[in-house]
Amino acid sequence: MIVPSVTSSAPASVLPSGSGPRSVTVLGSTGSIGTQTLDLIAQAGPERYRVVALVAGRNVARLAEQARAFHARRAVVADPACYAALVEALAGSGIEAAAGPAAVVEAAALEADWTMAAITGAAGLPATLAAIRRGRAVVLANKEALVCAGDVMLRAVREAGTALLPADSEHNAIFQSMADGNRTAIERIVLTASGGPFRTATLEEMRRATPEQALHHPVWSMGAKITIDSASMMNKGLEVIEAARLFSMPSERIGVLFHPQSVVHSMVCYADGSTIAQLGSPDMRVPIAQTLAWPERIATNSPRLDLAAVGKLEFFSPDETRFPALRLAREALQAGGGAPTILSAANEIAVAAFLERRIGFLDIVGTVERVRDELGAPAADSLEAVVALDGTARAAAERVCRTLAAAR
Repeated sequence: MIVPSVTSSAPASVLPSGSGPRSVTVLGSTGSIGTQTLDLIAQAGPERYRVVALVAGRNVARLAEQARAFHARRAVVADPACYAALVEALAGSGIEAAAGPAAVVEAAALEADWTMAAITGAAGLPATLAAIRRGRAVVLANKEALVCAGDVMLRAVREAGTALLPADSEHNAIFQSMADGNRTAIERIVLTASGGPFRTATLEEMRRATPEQALHHPVWSMGAKITIDSASMMNKGLEVIEAARLFSMPSERIGVLFHPQSVVHSMVCYADGSTIAQLGSPDMRVPIAQTLAWPERIATNSPRLDLAAVGKLEFFSPDETRFPALRLAREALQAGGGAPTILSAANEIAVAAFLERRIGFLDIVGTVERVRDELGAPAADSLEAVVALDGTARAAAERVCRTLAAAR
């Protein structure tokens, strides 16, 4: 059960209705989304939420601090080399320590009412799938689940009856704007984008752009990879694919608008001419809190929206000549199969190469297109096939980046 596709009566079948605390697992607890999730849990208090498991990549000190603070049952670090350090950091706490990819999946499969899936990249796919198969509520903060392995994940959602909730501000805004559940009356959905640092830049300015310039986002504070994706608009392209799968919407009914104020997070247009939008300050704690308490709401200390102070709300159509990532994403969605997997994997390698100053900013999307043309759209109908194709696309992208670097 993908919640945005059903009526508001759905929650009772996937989350407990009793008065006890909701049990929670956070995959990617030391990252930006994970730390904000735990901040909200701390604000709500132990009578509202109980932490089952916390999973991190290799930040042992932060993970141990979190596990102790929230009295987690289990703390897991993905890097096996960090196991001894984690055991030492948790000594005397009674908290179970584990390490390695298999331990991450085991933690995701533990009984919990609500799971935040915030492990980025293909590394997060097995754990996200394990949480989905448990059949409760899974909150997606990693685009790879639906971009790279959409068919696999959605099949598991249907089989397990899982509630799949979006944490991305744009998709969460659409989810909230569909609150009445009347999906048959929807004409289209519109994703908004700040436009990043290069919204008004020329192609020549973008060609000369440095990593420092690309990382200087005008509104949001995010990790390096997603900030570069925002600058290239690949992030929005991936969100188009994610929205198509979350809301069962064809590409031609998903619009994108630049909205530099980042106040309107997305909107839904209905057949009667109504447009319903979700507005709020640009703070990721707002959509996270909405999913954490769903179908209810909890208080947050996020800044309140002051429209008088904002003064104006602007919207512009993106130029796909300067931002071809949008076109590539739509083409990948239409091609189907493993095309979105290739798109995402090649982009990750290209972004890393740009941050390492091996290729130029415009070479990011250029690399993705060359890899797409080389690999096409092979089938990817199992997690194993998705992971294998992800590796193939990464290797192909690395070859392209080496060629581009040699020519600079």
